[in-house]
Amino acid sequence: MEKFLIFSFLICIISNGFCEELNQTAAPWRIHTLFSVECQDYFDWQTVGLVHSYKKAKQPGPITRLLSCTDEEKKKYKGMNLAPTFEVPSMSRHPRTKDWYPAINKPAGIVHWLKYSKDAQNVDWVVILDADQIIRGPIVPWELGAEKGKPVAAYYGYLVGCDNLLAQLHTKHPELCDKVGGLLSMHIDDLKALAPKWLSKTEEVREDRAHWSTNLTGDIYGKGWISEMYGYSFGAAEVGLRHKISDDLMIYPGYVPRAGVEPILFHYGLPFTVGNWSFSKLDHHEDAIVYDCNRLFPEPPYPREVQVLEAEPNKRRGLFLSIECINTLNEGLVIHHASRGCSKPNWSKYLSFLKCKTFANLTQPRYLTHGNPQIEKAEVQQYAFDNPGKPYPKIHTVFSTECTTYFDWQTVGFMHSFHLSGQPGDVTRLLSCTDEDLKQYAGHDLAPTHNVPSMSRHPLTGDWYPAINKPAAVLHWLNHAKIDAEYIVILDADMIMRGPITPWEFNAARGHPVSTPYDYLIGCHNELAKLHTSHPDACDKVGGVIIMHIDDLRKFALLWLHKTEEVRADKAHYSKNITGDIYESGWISEMYGYSFGAAELNLRHMINDKILIYPGYVPEPGVNYRVFHYGLQFTVGNWSFDKANWRNVDMVNTCWAKFPDPPNASTLDFTDTNIISRDQLSIECGRTLNEALRLHHIRRNCLDPARKAPQTKQEIIKEVTYSRRIGRIDERRDVVTDDTPPRDTRTRESTHPNITDPIFSSFRFWIVVLWAFSVMGFLIIVSMVLSGRKGEGPRGKGSHHRNKRRASYSAFPDTTGRHDKHPYNNASDMLL
Repeated sequence: MEKFLIFSFLICIISNGFCEELNQTAAPWRIHTLFSVECQDYFDWQTVGLVHSYKKAKQPGPITRLLSCTDEEKKKYKGMNLAPTFEVPSMSRHPRTKDWYPAINKPAGIVHWLKYSKDAQNVDWVVILDADQIIRGPIVPWELGAEKGKPVAAYYGYLVGCDNLLAQLHTKHPELCDKVGGLLSMHIDDLKALAPKWLSKTEEVREDRAHWSTNLTGDIYGKGWISEMYGYSFGAAEVGLRHKISDDLMIYPGYVPRAGVEPILFHYGLPFTVGNWSFSKLDHHEDAIVYDCNRLFPEPPYPREVQVLEAEPNKRRGLFLSIECINTLNEGLVIHHASRGCSKPNWSKYLSFLKCKTFANLTQPRYLTHGNPQIEKAEVQQYAFDNPGKPYPKIHTVFSTECTTYFDWQTVGFMHSFHLSGQPGDVTRLLSCTDEDLKQYAGHDLAPTHNVPSMSRHPLTGDWYPAINKPAAVLHWLNHAKIDAEYIVILDADMIMRGPITPWEFNAARGHPVSTPYDYLIGCHNELAKLHTSHPDACDKVGGVIIMHIDDLRKFALLWLHKTEEVRADKAHYSKNITGDIYESGWISEMYGYSFGAAELNLRHMINDKILIYPGYVPEPGVNYRVFHYGLQFTVGNWSFDKANWRNVDMVNTCWAKFPDPPNASTLDFTDTNIISRDQLSIECGRTLNEALRLHHIRRNCLDPARKAPQTKQEIIKEVTYSRRIGRIDERRDVVTDDTPPRDTRTRESTHPNITDPIFSSFRFWIVVLWAFSVMGFLIIVSMVLSGRKGEGPRGKGSHHRNKRRASYSAFPDTTGRHDKHPYNNASDMLL
């Protein structure tokens, strides 16, 4: 062995390039890749694709297929040679419960492999994939940032059960529950600890039929089909594994990659399209394509055709990734058919393309860049947008109002909280006004505004329903404004923001908006949904906060408006038992318009109950709610607030108008922690509204109510200092930017006089003194010169009198000590 090492060292000296290549390809630890399948044609063509891509991508270490078959299935099965295989007992039909759930074979197969395979005793790291995946480049755990105790995984945002009652029921450590899957890369010791829990938790969740509903699991079918995924997350939480989560490593074909991100794994679990071509794996569930010589999946468009399909570079790159996925799958089938002894296929343009050098170059292995890993290094679960150096998607926040003083004070509160919250991106008020209202409206400067025609009185039906302005305004804004944002956050005016609401934190994605639960929308689960949407099963009871991809919103907005009109016109189904509307007046038609419109497009929401809270509700311990929605009356002791009581009060244009102050928190009863938490939030909401109004009145240059005089400079300095402490300051204007820029320069100057720094004033005084002494010295010298010339006699008649007259009216003190008419401070003010 020593001789071999010496020989290798000499070779390295002789050929440095060879050693560099050796270092790049030789893995310092042993890796093994696993994937689980069953004895079906459906999994066979997936196996061919995955194994081909494994070889093409030069994935280090061996790969093993965990094959689950019943004895009867095995007798008929003809795909034993498709991949290196380790047979495991089938648990598709559970031996104890008799439940039919084939997905349980994945954890069951891994438990069996760990116990009986020799490979499991001779490995350091394990990469676990699904059969419906294509590898694009080496998946090397330590290069991805995996550590012992800290596996790397792809993000599965729809596992909402990690954030609600489901996790609390099924793991002792719900705070450790990570929403992950698809790609798992972990140390073998972690897998040995995890696997039994993975299996037992899968069984546990699968048997918990009482909690299969979509709002608890995120399973759009509500059938417990993703129990195995929760089994993994809950099992990992039980053994204390915290994942390094990335949304960069894996992409679903059909999705648009983020700029600068090169995924190394395709997961074609969802249908995807390129132009008029499409592919769905479910269309090939019984497809024996592996055993039909020279048959391939329908060919996708060629790269040059894709080039002209999409102008936007990143979307076009997404289309290229989609065709690369299916082309690699077909390439695997071509090679497989040849290995089976199939006759040489007839020449075709497509076959020629798959074998050409261009395709080989387009699909060469992708490697992670060392020193710039595409992985979130934090130990807490974060969306992959948080990666250092990765650009965030642009966000635009919108809220809808009307030309009334009722919405004006809400706007003041909203804008104040928006700036204090740290919400990224721009904000726009969608202002719905009639032409007459707009002429008289005085609140144009309260927020950045997009004006839209009012639909409060429907132009066709004459129905008075102001709530329809929300979808109508969003649609108008989309069609008339230049929007440079990838995600839109839609809020209501009667909200106070307490923190940022971002797609990367709350896991919004194209096709999967984020929203908050509106459980009273019972019409999603009865005949109302069946009447008004062709997909009642996709109806989500959501509202309040909406985070949606701009592409989804463009498709959805018109449906939102039309469905609102449709539900509003359906007076026969206004009753409380159908809609949940306690007034039975159709007032919540717009909310159903949203849910039914989204269902039509099959937009399934990530429903998050930790974003929004109504003041007066008891908060969940430890939750940092981002929004107050003060749409309902709330009380603290004898104090209460109901926005409806202030519908006709001009709070914005009446100097120093404010709401009754909430009580001091120190007066609360601290015996009940739930009540104290509730009341503290209610007090915070009330105080924020009043603080917003106070700062608004200051900007309007309202007179001090006590002295009836403008604020002093010292008071303004104090105000700005306080504002720096609690919010953002626009240094260009020296004012708190919790609303919109001032109307014009004159308003800004009159509202905010210049603030004089006392230190600078003192410095300026001494400059003036120094200047004065310099001038005096100069005059003394001039006087001495003139005195010397007197001895020579006058040069002309009257010259003495002219000189004396000039000295008497000079702007400077003369040598006799007399002063001019201009005091020093005035002169210094003019010059400085």
